[in-house]
Amino acid sequence: MNALTETSYNFPKQTAVYHGKVRDVYTIADKELVMVTTDRISAFDVVMPRGIPYKGQILNQIAAKFLDATKDICPNWKVATPDPMVTCGVMCKGYPVEMIVRGYLCGSAWREYKKGVRQISGVPIPDGMRENEKFPAPIVTPTTKAELGQHDENISKAQIIAQRLVSAEDYAILEHYALALFERGTQIADQRGLILVDTKYEFGMADGTIYLMDEVHTPDSSRYFYKNTYQQLFDEGKPQRQLSKEFVRQWLMDNGFQGKEEQQIPEITDEVVRGISDRYRELYEQITGEKFVAPDSHNIEQRIEQNVLNYLNR
Repeated sequence: MNALTETSYNFPKQTAVYHGKVRDVYTIADKELVMVTTDRISAFDVVMPRGIPYKGQILNQIAAKFLDATKDICPNWKVATPDPMVTCGVMCKGYPVEMIVRGYLCGSAWREYKKGVRQISGVPIPDGMRENEKFPAPIVTPTTKAELGQHDENISKAQIIAQRLVSAEDYAILEHYALALFERGTQIADQRGLILVDTKYEFGMADGTIYLMDEVHTPDSSRYFYKNTYQQLFDEGKPQRQLSKEFVRQWLMDNGFQGKEEQQIPEITDEVVRGISDRYRELYEQITGEKFVAPDSHNIEQRIEQNVLNYLNR
């Protein structure tokens, strides 16, 4: 199995390229984006030294399905998916915040809660909650959008507006869209025997319209629990069976890495790579209800280039 970890295309009318943690984004004629979801994997805002075969395709295809399934809620940037690892769409000016919606107390929020923290991004959290407990209603806990190699930071609605990162009027729209998208994602997950636990959304603007950007409800941006075992495991105080990238974070923590400067990334062996790739396939099939179909993994770069060229020459 081959993994695509780097791209260096020069498409017709290409005006810019941005290499993110996981995605490489090519700007065409300053108005259209070609986003290649690579097989890079990041955790704790650090890109791991090895890619995960099929991860890019899985994330791209899940995101495309959810963009199509939520386009009645708000406009989104997707126009086409000319390749399993590529989405093309509207170029937007992104807002410098990520809208995190949480339905349950877990992950980084639980880790902070255990330390005595009783608010997230300015949102108060009641005393006496347990790990993986459901909030009375989903909460929006924004973060700053970190640059490569830096960490996202919690930020409150009041701070976002005071610092003029987002206007009060636009923030109200972002919050409305985020909660409506989370509700739709919850409904779809429920049909698949899953619970959408938390997720993140990114938004941008083009020609005066706010668009949903980037990936949506993928296992990299979201956390899912299995519905049929949730209550029993919660009652017994046991870890939940979950579909998310949390298993990668947990493996790293078990091996002494949490993204801190003095820490070394543990060795990612062939066996670990295969195991993570298999988990991503499981995630795809559980979330979509469809069998994962892997394309020819040879000459991935050439395949992507030809498919994108065919699309741009349409």
